Formats: sequence, C-alpha cells, structure tokens
Amino acid sequence: MNPAQIIIKKRDRESLSHEEIKYFISSYINGDIENYQMSAMLMAILLNGMSEKEIFWLTREYIDSGITLKFPESNGRCIDKHSTGGVGDKLSLMIGPIAAECGVMVPTISGRGLGHTGGTLDKLESIPGFQTQISLGRFQKIVRENNFAIIGQSDNMVPADRMIYSLRDVTGTVESIPLITASIMSKKIASGIDGLVIDLKVGNGAFIGTMEHARLLAESMSKIAKDFDKKIIINFTDMNAPLGRYIGNAVEVIEAIEFLKGNMEPDLKEVTYKLVADMLILAGVSKNFRQAEIMIDQVIENGHAFDRLRKGIELQHGNPAVIEDYSLLPQPKHTKEIYAHRTGYIKNINSKSIGYALIEVKAGRKHVDDTIDHAAGLRLFTKVGGKIIKGEKVAELYYDNDQGNKAAKDIENCFEYSRDKISTTGRLLGIHK
Repeated sequence: MNPAQIIIKKRDRESLSHEEIKYFISSYINGDIENYQMSAMLMAILLNGMSEKEIFWLTREYIDSGITLKFPESNGRCIDKHSTGGVGDKLSLMIGPIAAECGVMVPTISGRGLGHTGGTLDKLESIPGFQTQISLGRFQKIVRENNFAIIGQSDNMVPADRMIYSLRDVTGTVESIPLITASIMSKKIASGIDGLVIDLKVGNGAFIGTMEHARLLAESMSKIAKDFDKKIIINFTDMNAPLGRYIGNAVEVIEAIEFLKGNMEPDLKEVTYKLVADMLILAGVSKNFRQAEIMIDQVIENGHAFDRLRKGIELQHGNPAVIEDYSLLPQPKHTKEIYAHRTGYIKNINSKSIGYALIEVKAGRKHVDDTIDHAAGLRLFTKVGGKIIKGEKVAELYYDNDQGNKAAKDIENCFEYSRDKISTTGRLLGIHK
C-alpha cells in the first residue's frame, strides 16, 4: 500500500477500508510511516470525519497494537470514568479513591496535558516519587489490592494511541470526533473495564465547544461502546469556567486532597458525586443516585476514601506524607496577584485563555518534549456570579520563569464583568440518551 494514496483517499472524503486503516496504524508504529505523513492523515480525518465502521476499525487497531488486561474477578464491577479534558479538572484524583472505597474496581489509563487542558499524569507526577509508568502486571496487582490505580499508557498497551495522542497535541487535530472516540475507547477497553462513565465537557474551556458537537461525540462513543459490548453513561458538563479554585498540577493535587478531607468546592462536589454515583450504579453496588450519594458521604466522612488515596500514592511509590504536608510538593519561586479592573459581578471566566496563559509559565506544554513546571498554576479567589470590587484580588499566579507578567496580564483579561447580578446554574447539563 502507498501511504500517500491512503491520505489522498481520506482527503477526498472517501471511506478507508479495514486493511488500509490497519496498514497505516501498524506502519506508523513500526516507523515505516513518518510523523509528517501521520500528521497529514490526522488533519484529513479532522476535516472530513470517519464513518462508524471506520471509527470501529480505528479503535480496534489501537487496541490490537498492544496487549489488553482482564479482571474476571470483578463480576461486572470494573468501571472507569473519563473526562474529555477541561481546565481545573482534577476529578480522577477524587473519583478513583471514592469509587474504590465504595466497592468499584477502577483501572485508569490516563494521559498528559493536551492543548490548553491539564493532564492527570502531570498532576500525579507532582507528588515526589509517584510513578505513572509501571509494569502492567504491577498495575493489575495494585488494582486488585486497592481497587484503583492510575497509570500512563505503556509501550505495551495501546501504543498506537500513545504515539498519535502526542502528535495530535501539536498538529491542531485534538478536536476530531473520530480521533477522540478511538483514543478514549481504546484505552478504556484495553484496560479491562466492564463499563464506562464519561464526563463530556462542553464550552470554551473544553475541546467540544457546543452541545451540538458534544451530542455527536456522545453518539459516536455510545456506538463504539455498544460495538464492544461495554456499558456506558455519558454526562454533559459545563466547562465555560474553570472547575474548582485551582488550575495547574501540584495545586490541583492539593485541591483534590482537600476534597477528600471534606473541604469541597460546590462545583467539584456536583460533578464528582454524579460521576461516582453513575459508576456505582453501573457496577451494581448502588440502585440509584440517592443511595450512591449516601455511600459517597460515608466514605468521605469516615476518612476511608482519603486513606485509600494515601495507600494508592504509596503503592505507586509516591511519598504519602504529601497529603498532610503540602510543602513536600513542588513550590513556586514567584507569586503574582491579579486584581479586578472594575467593580461588578463576574459574568465569565475564559477557561481556554487561562489554560493557554498557564502554558506560558510551563504549567502545560507547547511541544511534545516540553518540561512541565509542576509548581506553576493559578488560584481563583472568585467564581462566576461573584461580586467584586475594583482593585480586589481575583486570582494569584504561581510561576518560575520570565513570562509571569505576560501570563498575569492575559489572565486578568479572562475575567468578564457585569453591572447586573449574574444568576448561575449548575455544571451538569444533562445526559446522553
């Protein structure tokens, strides 16, 4: 087969055969297809889409590029959660321990920061010693011992997606529905799940900007889940403003720990409780949301979810002392306060612009091989709907390079004000049916 001819076929909006998809993916993994050729294919897919059959075969080839795991002892309780990417999204750090303590097995294969959004692996690697790259045998052992673990993609599991995931980040092809679907579903299916709860974020801080686009992605993922005989619940959540009060890596770890101690931001609680409840229902350990909510309250109030996080950190060779002593986490050299430039109510906080501003201080990446500054980040002192007085502090930037002033100015411009009081709604926008 000729790679250029296959690229041209997709460029011209034709459907690719299973054989063509298999050839292109396997040849890329083997090094016979170059990054520039794969980049061209990714852009062609972004612009022209894929049929359900093409997406199925792409997902299948992603999975078959490596090994798959199985947890037969789960008896249907092996349920994972996936968020499609947002600003301030530290949900996995709370959801894993809570669901695990409630009796769900949660084997999570996660990713790094993508575009303007943060990555769970980058956050976890803020913890001294924490290993996100461990053997799959060790991963399975931890899941069986502690009911949850979070690791990155290994060379042996879904290597095709691992390689393409990084390339999408720097080629402007992150938002493609077929590529998102294949990426998410291949990782989850390969990790041995019985079911999946999706947090499909919508808005300016998400990769999916509109509900119309979100519904198309939800439909795509639902079809693939059905094709692979997996249970699925998809929630639409609002990402028009950052989630929680902190954005970054180490600072989001702190916010997640505080959540498990019972110190919860309302928007984090709303989304976390809904996603965990869905996991408990899919796993059959809870009959309905109210029963699940009671279970979640109990494992937080009695400290058992917190203890499970501590054990999870220790099992992945991190220093568990960080959950009591935050000074053990990376610390910023500089702090810059950001002030309101007018009096009024916060009408909007542009999540995407904040995400890109934080990349300037190395909280995220511009290039695949960029080094993350785990201490860089942002604290919000107000949320949408909050009343603010000119000159009052709205945020605090943490950084360690010469881009602090520029990033602070960009972040200052992310706040939109209104003279009139702003009515706020919850983060949950509905579910896919």
